[in-house]
Amino acid sequence: MDFETRAIHEGQEPDPATGAVTVPIYQTSTYVQEAVGVHKGYDYARVANPTRTALQLCLASLEGAEHGVAFGSGIAATTTLMHLVHPSERVVCVNDVYGGVYRMFSQVYEPKGYEFEFVGVETINESLADHLDERTRIVWLESPTNPLLNIVDIEAAAKAAHEVGAMVVVDNTFATPYLQRPLELGADIVVHSMTKYLGGHSDTVGGFVATNDPTVAERLYFLQKSLGAIPGPFDCWLVLRGIKTLALRMERHCENARQIAEYLSTHRSVETVLYPGLPGHPGHEIAKRQMANFGGMISFLTETEEEAVELVARTKIFKLAESLGGVESLIEHPARMTHASTADAPFAAPKNLVRLSVGIESIGDLLEDLEQALVRSPAAAGA
Repeated sequence: MDFETRAIHEGQEPDPATGAVTVPIYQTSTYVQEAVGVHKGYDYARVANPTRTALQLCLASLEGAEHGVAFGSGIAATTTLMHLVHPSERVVCVNDVYGGVYRMFSQVYEPKGYEFEFVGVETINESLADHLDERTRIVWLESPTNPLLNIVDIEAAAKAAHEVGAMVVVDNTFATPYLQRPLELGADIVVHSMTKYLGGHSDTVGGFVATNDPTVAERLYFLQKSLGAIPGPFDCWLVLRGIKTLALRMERHCENARQIAEYLSTHRSVETVLYPGLPGHPGHEIAKRQMANFGGMISFLTETEEEAVELVARTKIFKLAESLGGVESLIEHPARMTHASTADAPFAAPKNLVRLSVGIESIGDLLEDLEQALVRSPAAAGA
């Protein structure tokens, strides 16, 4: 079946008890057993829940994975994956990474003796092998990255990592499985914040991990049960509802973002537009090869930090808020918001950077909103 059909039907057969078309919210903490150890596949809700099972089956299918494991948040998924690493081992991570992941790696795990090396995208694409050794357990990648929208050559990175026996984890949150499937490019594990495009409506929090490695999957299921960082059934149901329209939403996100990126690239108040769909983007050719489209995220640089901070407060339709991937358009200042934890890092988010999560509203209204916010900038006023 094609992607759009699987998003609606995979793992979501009509309820056998009632015939309900939509998977029910199984809001229960435990299950009656016919005899000791004899049950219908469910004994305790931390271990498994039918609503969660449906979500895991559906999302695994969309990622082209044999196994899928859902968690209470993207950070919970990341925390669980870090239990695959021992303090004597190394993690090589792209340096343009989500601020919450950098905070976890640098402030939670590094003080415990875990070793991290943060490497730039250009270096990863050209000479990743120089930064790997036999102690490297995981190569942690994002593509597109957050917040600079850099593009990693996933296939090349996977080949280099596998030569030293390292696993490749790709955060696919920005692209979603509709635009990019890292497992098909050689990655071992895919991680998502389901909070973003998968849920799609800014009304739930969740995380997800997909893999084709049965050994890794068995360990992740054990950790899901043992650590307990699970999503509730209602959150799972909300994501299941969201992914039914994922393909339609992503098409609109991408088209709106394309037009906005082209508009911003000609505006006198904008220094640089960071969007892989623009031919001048350094990762454009790689993105064309490994993505079906270029996504709904845009970042751009203004002249000064002051202008960036003032700009994000002037928009009306673009709401000033953290997070991304919802049907509504959001705007933020990464250096003071989502990526404040990288402020003291060598690769801190630029202070004059603005990040857009382009929604599915009327493109005319979005362009008009940006125009009224940008026209009052010093650069525009002095032109």
